[in-house]
Amino acid sequence: MKRFLLAAALAAIALPGLAQAPAAPDELVKSVMLEVQKTIQKDKDLQGGDRRKTIDLVEKQALPHFNHVGMTALAVGVNWRKATPAQKERLAAEFRTLLVRTYASSLASFGDLQFDFRPLRMKPTDTDVTVQVRVLQPGTQPVIVEYDMEKTPRGWKAYDVRVAGISLVVNYRTEFANIVRDNGIDGLIKSLETKNRSLEQPKAGAAK
Repeated sequence: MKRFLLAAALAAIALPGLAQAPAAPDELVKSVMLEVQKTIQKDKDLQGGDRRKTIDLVEKQALPHFNHVGMTALAVGVNWRKATPAQKERLAAEFRTLLVRTYASSLASFGDLQFDFRPLRMKPTDTDVTVQVRVLQPGTQPVIVEYDMEKTPRGWKAYDVRVAGISLVVNYRTEFANIVRDNGIDGLIKSLETKNRSLEQPKAGAAK
Protein backbone atom coordinates (compact mmCIF):
# COMPACT_ATOMS: atom_id res chain seq x y z
CA MET A 1 0.00 0.00 0.00
CA LYS A 2 2.86 2.40 0.79
CA ARG A 3 4.28 1.82 -2.70
CA PHE A 4 0.93 2.64 -4.34
CA LEU A 5 0.58 5.72 -2.15
CA LEU A 6 3.83 7.26 -3.23
CA ALA A 7 3.58 6.15 -6.85
CA ALA A 8 0.28 7.98 -7.16
CA ALA A 9 1.64 11.02 -5.38
CA LEU A 10 4.87 11.27 -7.33
CA ALA A 11 3.16 10.90 -10.66
CA ALA A 12 0.72 13.64 -9.77
CA ILE A 13 3.34 16.29 -9.02
CA ALA A 14 6.13 15.35 -11.36
CA LEU A 15 6.79 17.85 -14.12
CA PRO A 16 8.29 21.21 -13.12
CA GLY A 17 6.97 23.13 -16.10
CA LEU A 18 3.39 22.18 -15.37
CA ALA A 19 3.80 22.57 -11.63
CA GLN A 20 4.69 26.22 -12.08
CA ALA A 21 1.78 26.97 -14.39
CA PRO A 22 -0.99 29.19 -12.98
CA ALA A 23 -3.53 26.35 -12.89
CA ALA A 24 -6.06 25.26 -10.32
CA PRO A 25 -4.73 22.34 -8.25
CA ASP A 26 -7.13 19.81 -9.78
CA GLU A 27 -6.20 20.90 -13.29
CA LEU A 28 -2.54 20.64 -12.34
CA VAL A 29 -2.94 17.09 -11.02
CA LYS A 30 -4.83 15.99 -14.12
CA SER A 31 -2.39 17.52 -16.60
CA VAL A 32 0.68 16.14 -14.88
CA MET A 33 -0.70 12.65 -14.25
CA LEU A 34 -1.63 12.24 -17.91
CA GLU A 35 1.70 13.63 -19.07
CA VAL A 36 3.67 11.32 -16.79
CA GLN A 37 1.59 8.38 -17.92
CA LYS A 38 2.37 9.23 -21.54
CA THR A 39 6.08 9.45 -20.75
CA ILE A 40 6.08 6.03 -19.09
CA GLN A 41 4.13 4.48 -21.94
CA LYS A 42 6.80 5.65 -24.38
CA ASP A 43 9.81 4.62 -22.28
CA LYS A 44 10.52 0.90 -22.03
CA ASP A 45 13.21 1.50 -19.42
CA LEU A 46 10.70 3.15 -17.08
CA GLN A 47 8.16 0.41 -17.80
CA GLY A 48 10.78 -2.14 -16.83
CA GLY A 49 11.53 -0.39 -13.56
CA ASP A 50 14.97 0.94 -14.54
CA ARG A 51 16.32 2.03 -11.15
CA ARG A 52 18.66 4.82 -12.18
CA LYS A 53 16.16 6.35 -14.57
CA THR A 54 13.32 6.23 -12.09
CA ILE A 55 15.41 7.65 -9.24
CA ASP A 56 16.44 10.47 -11.56
CA LEU A 57 12.77 11.11 -12.41
CA VAL A 58 11.78 11.17 -8.75
CA GLU A 59 14.71 13.32 -7.61
CA LYS A 60 14.59 15.95 -10.31
CA GLN A 61 10.93 16.14 -11.24
CA ALA A 62 8.81 14.95 -8.33
CA LEU A 63 10.34 15.65 -4.93
CA PRO A 64 10.80 19.41 -5.51
CA HIS A 65 7.01 19.65 -5.63
CA PHE A 66 6.46 18.07 -2.24
CA ASN A 67 6.71 19.78 1.11
CA HIS A 68 8.98 17.01 2.37
CA VAL A 69 9.71 18.85 5.62
CA GLY A 70 5.99 19.14 6.31
CA MET A 71 5.51 15.48 5.40
CA THR A 72 8.30 14.50 7.79
CA ALA A 73 6.75 16.55 10.59
CA LEU A 74 3.40 14.85 10.05
CA ALA A 75 5.01 11.40 9.96
CA VAL A 76 7.05 11.99 13.12
CA GLY A 77 3.98 13.44 14.84
CA VAL A 78 4.20 14.91 18.35
CA ASN A 79 7.85 13.93 18.61
CA TRP A 80 8.73 16.49 15.92
CA ARG A 81 8.37 19.26 18.50
CA LYS A 82 10.92 17.52 20.71
CA ALA A 83 13.59 17.46 18.00
CA THR A 84 16.30 20.08 17.78
CA PRO A 85 16.69 22.09 14.55
CA ALA A 86 19.67 19.91 13.60
CA GLN A 87 17.69 16.73 14.26
CA LYS A 88 14.74 18.05 12.22
CA GLU A 89 17.06 18.76 9.31
CA ARG A 90 18.50 15.24 9.41
CA LEU A 91 15.07 13.64 9.83
CA ALA A 92 13.69 15.51 6.81
CA ALA A 93 16.71 14.60 4.69
CA GLU A 94 16.56 10.92 5.61
CA PHE A 95 12.78 10.73 5.16
CA ARG A 96 13.11 12.33 1.73
CA THR A 97 15.75 9.75 0.79
CA LEU A 98 13.55 6.96 2.14
CA LEU A 99 10.68 8.02 -0.09
CA VAL A 100 12.91 8.13 -3.18
CA ARG A 101 14.72 4.84 -2.62
CA THR A 102 11.78 2.80 -1.37
CA TYR A 103 9.58 3.69 -4.30
CA ALA A 104 12.18 4.10 -7.05
CA SER A 105 10.44 1.51 -9.24
CA SER A 106 6.85 2.25 -8.19
CA LEU A 107 5.96 4.19 -11.33
CA ALA A 108 6.50 1.22 -13.66
CA SER A 109 2.84 0.13 -13.52
CA PHE A 110 1.48 3.68 -13.74
CA GLY A 111 1.23 3.56 -17.54
CA ASP A 112 -1.56 0.96 -17.45
CA LEU A 113 -3.94 2.79 -15.10
CA GLN A 114 -7.08 4.77 -15.98
CA PHE A 115 -8.28 7.79 -14.04
CA ASP A 116 -11.49 9.58 -13.21
CA PHE A 117 -10.59 13.12 -12.16
CA ARG A 118 -13.21 14.46 -9.77
CA PRO A 119 -14.31 18.12 -9.93
CA LEU A 120 -12.87 20.36 -7.25
CA ARG A 121 -14.90 23.02 -5.46
CA MET A 122 -12.65 25.73 -4.13
CA LYS A 123 -12.79 29.44 -3.44
CA PRO A 124 -10.24 31.82 -4.97
CA THR A 125 -8.94 32.46 -1.46
CA ASP A 126 -8.42 28.79 -0.58
CA THR A 127 -4.81 27.84 0.14
CA ASP A 128 -5.33 24.26 1.32
CA VAL A 129 -7.38 21.83 -0.76
CA THR A 130 -7.89 18.13 -1.39
CA VAL A 131 -7.84 16.88 -4.98
CA GLN A 132 -9.57 13.55 -5.54
CA VAL A 133 -8.90 11.06 -8.32
CA ARG A 134 -10.50 7.65 -8.80
CA VAL A 135 -8.11 5.03 -10.14
CA LEU A 136 -10.04 2.60 -12.33
CA GLN A 137 -8.90 -1.02 -12.49
CA PRO A 138 -10.68 -3.79 -14.45
CA GLY A 139 -12.60 -6.23 -12.28
CA THR A 140 -12.23 -4.27 -9.05
CA GLN A 141 -13.78 -1.28 -7.35
CA PRO A 142 -12.20 2.11 -8.11
CA VAL A 143 -9.49 3.20 -5.69
CA ILE A 144 -9.95 6.71 -4.30
CA VAL A 145 -6.74 8.73 -4.21
CA GLU A 146 -6.78 12.10 -2.41
CA TYR A 147 -4.00 14.67 -2.60
CA ASP A 148 -3.74 17.22 0.20
CA MET A 149 -2.16 20.30 -1.34
CA GLU A 150 -1.19 23.71 -0.04
CA LYS A 151 -0.53 26.93 -1.90
CA THR A 152 2.94 28.31 -1.21
CA PRO A 153 4.98 31.19 -2.65
CA ARG A 154 6.60 28.53 -4.85
CA GLY A 155 3.31 27.13 -6.11
CA TRP A 156 1.02 24.29 -5.02
CA LYS A 157 2.81 21.54 -3.09
CA ALA A 158 1.60 18.18 -1.83
CA TYR A 159 2.02 17.41 1.86
CA ASP A 160 0.07 14.15 2.08
CA VAL A 161 -1.73 11.62 -0.08
CA ARG A 162 -4.39 9.13 0.91
CA VAL A 163 -5.25 5.95 -0.96
CA ALA A 164 -8.53 4.33 0.04
CA GLY A 165 -8.46 6.50 3.14
CA ILE A 166 -4.95 5.47 4.19
CA SER A 167 -2.56 8.39 4.65
CA LEU A 168 1.03 8.12 3.46
CA VAL A 169 2.42 10.09 6.40
CA VAL A 170 0.15 8.58 9.06
CA ASN A 171 1.12 5.15 7.74
CA TYR A 172 4.63 5.82 9.04
CA ARG A 173 3.62 7.52 12.28
CA THR A 174 3.15 4.45 14.49
CA GLU A 175 6.42 2.92 13.31
CA PHE A 176 8.33 6.15 13.95
CA ALA A 177 6.67 6.69 17.34
CA ASN A 178 7.70 3.22 18.49
CA ILE A 179 11.31 3.85 17.48
CA VAL A 180 11.40 7.22 19.26
CA ARG A 181 9.86 5.68 22.38
CA ASP A 182 12.56 3.02 22.52
CA ASN A 183 15.59 4.87 21.18
CA GLY A 184 14.82 8.59 21.05
CA ILE A 185 15.03 11.02 18.11
CA ASP A 186 18.62 10.04 17.35
CA GLY A 187 17.50 6.42 17.27
CA LEU A 188 14.93 7.27 14.61
CA ILE A 189 17.56 9.08 12.56
CA LYS A 190 19.88 6.06 12.79
CA SER A 191 17.03 3.73 11.87
CA LEU A 192 16.26 5.78 8.76
CA GLU A 193 19.94 5.92 7.83
CA THR A 194 20.21 2.14 8.15
CA LYS A 195 17.08 1.57 6.08
CA ASN A 196 18.28 3.96 3.39
CA ARG A 197 21.67 2.23 3.17
CA SER A 198 19.88 -1.09 2.70
CA LEU A 199 17.94 0.41 -0.20
CA GLU A 200 20.97 1.86 -1.99
CA GLN A 201 21.45 -1.23 -4.12
CA PRO A 202 18.65 -2.92 -6.08
CA LYS A 203 17.75 -6.47 -5.12
CA ALA A 204 19.30 -9.30 -7.09
CA GLY A 205 17.65 -9.60 -10.48
CA ALA A 206 16.10 -6.12 -10.31
CA ALA A 207 16.57 -3.58 -13.07
CA LYS A 208 19.56 -1.26 -12.58
